[in-house]
Amino acid sequence: MHVDTARELKAALSQRLSEAPPGAVVASGLPDGSGWSGIALGLAPVGPDQVHLAVRLVSEGDAALVMDGLDDAARSEVDVRVIGPVRPLTSPTPEQLQQRTRPLVPGLSVAHPDVTAGTLGGFVRRAGTPGLLVLSNNHVLAASDAATEGDPALQPGPADGGTARDRVGTLTAFQRFVPTGNLVDAAVAALDPGVEADPTGYPGGPLLAAVAASLEIDPDELVEKVGRTTGHTHGRITAVEVDGVGVQYDEGVVYTFDDQVEIEGVTGGFSDGGDSGSVVWRSRDRAPVGLLFAGSTTGGSNGGGVTFVSPLATVLQVLGLEWVAG
Repeated sequence: MHVDTARELKAALSQRLSEAPPGAVVASGLPDGSGWSGIALGLAPVGPDQVHLAVRLVSEGDAALVMDGLDDAARSEVDVRVIGPVRPLTSPTPEQLQQRTRPLVPGLSVAHPDVTAGTLGGFVRRAGTPGLLVLSNNHVLAASDAATEGDPALQPGPADGGTARDRVGTLTAFQRFVPTGNLVDAAVAALDPGVEADPTGYPGGPLLAAVAASLEIDPDELVEKVGRTTGHTHGRITAVEVDGVGVQYDEGVVYTFDDQVEIEGVTGGFSDGGDSGSVVWRSRDRAPVGLLFAGSTTGGSNGGGVTFVSPLATVLQVLGLEWVAG
């Protein structure tokens, strides 16, 4: 319907809802005496100057109150969705991310028993391995090539108090390092039976199911991540297709990486030690773009250094993984 017609219909319905007697609408999840009907009305664009009336409900049972009195033509122009209770969205603090948490969610502290702590980036699937797998870095889950497939993964990591009792999975695959030309620092661990996980548990809700292709990652894009040390941060891509990134690992060996993405924080640093393994996503559409693995403390325009991220599409290709959004 035309936008002006929809506004008139919205105003009429709003008036009818406001005049409904107490108790006429029973929305599940609402506190007693809230005084709210449990129904929100808006406009949903469907074309030039054309919209549907957007009806958002806490409870399916409230639909009848809105639809009663509408003729068939009007009903065909109404977009009704049950969205449940709406609450303020908050981001977990670093202190919360460093605790033992079940079900598992992205951003939590995780590590091999011989590693201090890194970050659980997200969840994937791999042919031949049943169930979900935790995605993080080689240097987080595989101790920089020192681990053996079958080793445990702990949540939280040892630096945050994790012990054998906090085992959540088994190291399943990792990409070994070579002196030069590495493309990823990545590893996965298959979840143990009975360990529950929520792949949608990012700040703001689930990420897109479609991973951004490497060539679709552009400079100046605004991005976000949630990591064990600095929590939920915002950044900006400052360079792409960066070759020859030298990363000095704990054992003093320098490995170089090609085709990497550089990010700096919008204010201060984008990441810090312990954030390795975080999945980075694009702010504008929540498309996952990369796997965070290294950074510096200087060089960023905001004084917070720069962070390096491997394109997530490359990570998935190298290890034969499928991204799980929810």
